[in-house]
Amino acid sequence: MPNTAGETLSGKRIVLAEQVRGHAVVLVAGFSHEAGNGTAAWVKAIHADPALASASVYEIAEIAGAPSLIRGMIKSGMKKGVPAAEQDYFVVLTEDAKLWRNYFDVGDDQVPYVMLLDPSGKILWHGHGSASDLEAQLKGALH
Repeated sequence: MPNTAGETLSGKRIVLAEQVRGHAVVLVAGFSHEAGNGTAAWVKAIHADPALASASVYEIAEIAGAPSLIRGMIKSGMKKGVPAAEQDYFVVLTEDAKLWRNYFDVGDDQVPYVMLLDPSGKILWHGHGSASDLEAQLKGALH
């Protein structure tokens, strides 16, 4: 996983690779505005499913391609749509876009990408697309 520093929607600096080390986690990443809508649906589905409750969930928005002048507006808009209790788990990345795209093996940036990691950081499952199509596969990989 790239060692990039980002910022949570609550305003805290975070290096996701350090934060998730030692924990089973689900990473839900969006690489475009369109994919961001799908990441929200994924996070909602994961939180609503008791079978997935054992894993921490981090939502990632990679906005390095957005002009720096409007990044604040983008973050503000995202913050309005995320409950305060989840803002520490929503990471905004503005650097290393190519590294993150390679890590998630992004081919179509219009859809969300989801990854399940074990506590050692090993990728147990990786997919992209809608939660309604893939949630069962994620649950299967967790058990």
